[in-house]
Amino acid sequence: MPDKDSGAPSNQDVEMKDADKPEQPQPEEVKKDADVLTMEDIRQHLKHIEKAVSTKEPRFMSRALRVLVNLRKRLNSNVLRKLLLVYYPTGSGGAATKNPLLDFLEEPMEVDKSAGGVRPRTGKAAALTQIPEIDIYLHLLVLIYLLDQKKLTDALSCSKQLMDKITPSNRRTLDMLAAKCYFYYSRAYEITDQLDQVRGFLHSRLRTCTLKSDYEGQASLLNLLLRNYLHYNLYDQADKLVSKSTFPESASNNEWARYLYYLGRIKAILLDYSEAHRHLLQAMRKAPQHTAVGFKQTAQKFAITVELLLGDIPDKSVFRQPMMRKTLQPYFQLTQAVRTGNLKNFGEVLENYGGKFQSEGTYTLIVRLRHNVIKTGVRMISLSYSRIFLADVSQKLLLDSPEDAEYIVAKAIRDGVIEASIDHEKGFVQSKENTDIYATREPMTAFHQRINFCLDIHNQSVKAMRFPQKSYNRDLESAEKRREREQQELESAKEIAEEDFDDFP
Repeated sequence: MPDKDSGAPSNQDVEMKDADKPEQPQPEEVKKDADVLTMEDIRQHLKHIEKAVSTKEPRFMSRALRVLVNLRKRLNSNVLRKLLLVYYPTGSGGAATKNPLLDFLEEPMEVDKSAGGVRPRTGKAAALTQIPEIDIYLHLLVLIYLLDQKKLTDALSCSKQLMDKITPSNRRTLDMLAAKCYFYYSRAYEITDQLDQVRGFLHSRLRTCTLKSDYEGQASLLNLLLRNYLHYNLYDQADKLVSKSTFPESASNNEWARYLYYLGRIKAILLDYSEAHRHLLQAMRKAPQHTAVGFKQTAQKFAITVELLLGDIPDKSVFRQPMMRKTLQPYFQLTQAVRTGNLKNFGEVLENYGGKFQSEGTYTLIVRLRHNVIKTGVRMISLSYSRIFLADVSQKLLLDSPEDAEYIVAKAIRDGVIEASIDHEKGFVQSKENTDIYATREPMTAFHQRINFCLDIHNQSVKAMRFPQKSYNRDLESAEKRREREQQELESAKEIAEEDFDDFP
């Protein structure tokens, strides 16, 4: 009997848990709450934009634009439609700007009664809506939504309307926002494979931004033009643009990372491998530490290829990074083929991953590695044999004839790859004794490269430092005032303690 009585409460608890299940929120309520949170976040960002316009402080505008990446994942037609209805006036002027944007959004299936509290701004709030920055920011949100929804035709039309608003404006508070709009304008044409049609417009805007000292727009437009040229393999024109323009020093780290990446690709195609490798390493250092994984993977692929072209072998730890291991697998096999000087393995890698290399834009550079593979093979043979016949060299390197081996070995000797001599009559290669490497210029060259690397990091770190304004200490109290205040607080504490002790019975 006691066991049955003791089990009764547990049965009642189970029934109560079952009864609680219907009280869980429905999916519609969760969705509505997500839309409400998104609206609140966008309102907060719009307040930052209004504050940036009123105070002329670009950091508030930067704070609003910095969260676009996370915000775009939560945008939907209902949120954007409510924003447009709230932040545009109801008059004819507001309708002329609002209706073209509403045409890009889907009509709601049914009227949401909860939206009855959403009313257009009136009074002073309506005057703030007339700020061009608010209008362009909302227009940009609509464009980003259309791009994410793959509505490319509407995105093109929306981007053209956005540029029609930005082009005639001459407001310095709009510079940072306009730079972001240029990117998505070019992105809309890139997705539709019409990137060549915007080149003239980008050049004209770059000229205007340069004359106005609009550094944000100048940096963004330079990167967009370089991306445009590289998309069509116009490396000579891209190199001329770089030589005739100056990238602004005050540009953001993200723009610097893009610029250095494009510069590294240009220098690699133009055979300036040392500069290309330096620019690619700087681009990866400028990139965000925990995000932009795709950018760092792409830059790393080019850096590995350029390092192989320089005759160096990348460190194995590069290929063991968790976020790089899978995507760099073909390049790891390529590195092994170059390191061993095996032309057969090199040909197999090209045959297996040729399509992947072409899609990633590294195929042109990888084809050049064949000469490096042959040089490595000649060096390995020179270290292994003091004397070897040219026919055997041709067989080991998988060449067509001993004459080809003779030309290749002669070029390796002239380039300083090996220390040897060729006996043309008897047809063999005689290797010389290994000299002390510390008697050559190679150690000095290696130290010079490392010192330059450290100096570059130091210079970039100094440039990236931010110092407070000279007037920052006006509101700070001096050391004497601080000591006086601390002394007064200490005396007050003693008096309070004494009073409490006197009142104690």
